[in-house]
Amino acid sequence: MATTGRRRTATNQVQDAERACEELRDALKAAGVTLPSLGLDAASCAGSAPLALIDLGRCNVATARALASALRPGPGAAR
Repeated sequence: MATTGRRRTATNQVQDAERACEELRDALKAAGVTLPSLGLDAASCAGSAPLALIDLGRCNVATARALASALRPGPGAAR
């Protein structure tokens, strides 16, 4: 049972990282920026406790979301 729970948590972390990567890709596209190699770092998604890094020069999920937020136009955007 504990292994199944850990596997589910690891899967959720990777799915969360995939969503964060797409959010960043969309925000960058809206700003006219394309990072051809933007994606998940496969090595960081492996193992029993995945860290799920976004590969663009490597950053964590929180940083990817902060970048996405800063790039979105509007009053909440940090410039």
